[in-house]
Amino acid sequence: MQTRRGNTGFYLGLGFYFCLVISGVALQAVDNMEGNMTASEETIRHSSALCAGEQQYIDRRKEIVLQALNNLQINCNADLVPHIALVASGGGQRAAVSLIGFLYQLEKEAMLDTLLYIGGVSGSTWSMAFLYNDPQWSSNMDEAVSKLSGPGVELEHAVAWLTEKSKEEDFSLTDIWGVLTSAGIMKQMDKRRLSEEVSRNATNPYPVYCALEKHCYSHGPLQGKWFEVSPHEAGFTELNLFVETSLLGSKFHNGELMEKKPEMDMISLQGVLGCALAHEEVIGDVIPPWLNGPTDDVTKEYLRVYNVLRNLITLTSSTIQDPTALSELDKLQKILHDKVHHNESVLLESLSPEERKNLFQQWSVGLVRTVEIWGQGLEDGAFKTSVSFITKQVLPLILRWEWGTTSNFLYQFQNDSVPDCLQTKEEFHLIDAGLLINMAYPSFLGEKRDIDLIIAPESSAGIMFETLILARDYAAEVNKPFPQIDNKILEESDWPKNCYVFEGKEKEPTIIYMPLFNQQNCKDAEEVKAKMKEFSTFTLPFSQEKINFLLETAKTNMKNNREIVLREMRKAALRRMRKMSV
Repeated sequence: MQTRRGNTGFYLGLGFYFCLVISGVALQAVDNMEGNMTASEETIRHSSALCAGEQQYIDRRKEIVLQALNNLQINCNADLVPHIALVASGGGQRAAVSLIGFLYQLEKEAMLDTLLYIGGVSGSTWSMAFLYNDPQWSSNMDEAVSKLSGPGVELEHAVAWLTEKSKEEDFSLTDIWGVLTSAGIMKQMDKRRLSEEVSRNATNPYPVYCALEKHCYSHGPLQGKWFEVSPHEAGFTELNLFVETSLLGSKFHNGELMEKKPEMDMISLQGVLGCALAHEEVIGDVIPPWLNGPTDDVTKEYLRVYNVLRNLITLTSSTIQDPTALSELDKLQKILHDKVHHNESVLLESLSPEERKNLFQQWSVGLVRTVEIWGQGLEDGAFKTSVSFITKQVLPLILRWEWGTTSNFLYQFQNDSVPDCLQTKEEFHLIDAGLLINMAYPSFLGEKRDIDLIIAPESSAGIMFETLILARDYAAEVNKPFPQIDNKILEESDWPKNCYVFEGKEKEPTIIYMPLFNQQNCKDAEEVKAKMKEFSTFTLPFSQEKINFLLETAKTNMKNNREIVLREMRKAALRRMRKMSV
């Protein structure tokens, strides 16, 4: 995704879950680095080390990585396997599809099994959820690619899921985005829970999904922003506070589990992870000419309502084949567009701030009412039934602006490291991590996962290299090693090379950075710009022709840089050997 800071992974999507060792009823914290814990803290793990479950998975995964490296003539032993992570970017469907293409080619080059981890934000988490639905996906990439060419899920099935979800107290717009991106873009309805993966073998790289806590993102310290979810644990990366993934969403008080609630499924999680629109400032694509210039809060509120409605209509269209229904949705889209683009600047000039605020609020309600009236005028049938449910359940959520609501496991938790923005609220709101950094770097910095090599296929919009610059600054603020990145690299951002290597010297990981559109596949900077516009983050869903183009572009990028990746893997093995000897 991209925002004013540069990166916004995008929409709506996906969720999180985690680990601990269960003994009887209470969870016993493992490798607690802070000393003895009180009884009230036992369900929350406070540690900068891996949880036992992830460590066991990684130990098993290393056996597969070792064999893959040896097959590539990279010699190392079981104790010296380099830690290699693929860190994927946001960018909506562009990021989701290109990641699948990149992984496909990694498999064909016999390099996919060298990965210990895969981490994603925003759009790339859609493809991660899509892939991990198959327990053997890393040896079955042909099947994954073919699914992208298959039919989507029909609207009736999406509405049936929403009908059940709407009965839950934490039902929010995130669920709407999750089901429509799952059904219309990734073409599946994955009702499993992430924590179910803890029983799998280590066939696939270990997945880490990333998000932000919305209030801390806007008002709190950096340490309370980045949130990660894996099959074993969910929690705050820099606070080192985690709960078992199956308990994310359950109610806590002062670290004590008060009420266990069902874990969210992968549909809801996809909504959490890819809901960039949850942030009020993601409105750049919809500002009409007559409102260009500085936008105040009331203007943003009006435009965000329009933006959500616009995207909801587009996503709904991707679940429908009936030409009549599609025509009706096109009509609605045009009606809303015309309302927002009707020039009212003269009227606004004569209004006081309070009158202006009231008018924009009336216009917001008017947009929602337009959808209601349109729905009431449809012919009776399955489409009208689905629309009626959506208007009844979803439109009020748009006006309330409810996103990613889940019970806060740190509510009233007595620990000095917990910021007020988390400690005092019974609920928090998880949103798209791409709003802060549109790549999953934060979860793979430092000693916890001790990464030697990061492979970073970049599909972000905005300024190329900005994810690197933001990650560098983030690492400096949380005092974690990161390779040197000179701001001069931004001079190449308009027309980047197809591969860059930022080498770690000692504790820093080496980063292989590969822009999707580059000097190899675009003749100049203007073509890069045109491609990014054609495959815009907020233009969806893509046609099959566009999907195939992105797949082939990502495959070719990986194929062209095979020797560089192989070289850096060899160097990572040597660095691991030196590191362990020291």
